[in-house]
Amino acid sequence: MIDKAIIEDRVIEMLKTVFDPEIPVNIYDLGMIYKIDVVDAAEPEDEDIFDVNIDMTFTAPNCPAADFILEDMNQKLISIHGVRNANVEVVFEPEWTKDMMSEEAKLDLGFM
Repeated sequence: MIDKAIIEDRVIEMLKTVFDPEIPVNIYDLGMIYKIDVVDAAEPEDEDIFDVNIDMTFTAPNCPAADFILEDMNQKLISIHGVRNANVEVVFEPEWTKDMMSEEAKLDLGFM
């Protein structure tokens, strides 16, 4: 049996493989992911099947790589065993800042 926590862990692992082509740090460690919500599929017969809802942002509202990042995310997320749909909503509140990056990301980018 697959539970929501396992799916969330797999989602995070997968998000760590998605990169902005201009920044050598993954989108998860960059702090671009604001929310991950794993929900049961609507049909009761779809036990162990989940939908994933993600709120994310970009480092800039006019990010030239936005379409590339969103497509890469979607393909990778729906490839996870147990994930039926991946719904990504781009939000700009709160506005992204460097403070949202993980310590490792700050170190990799020379901010520490």
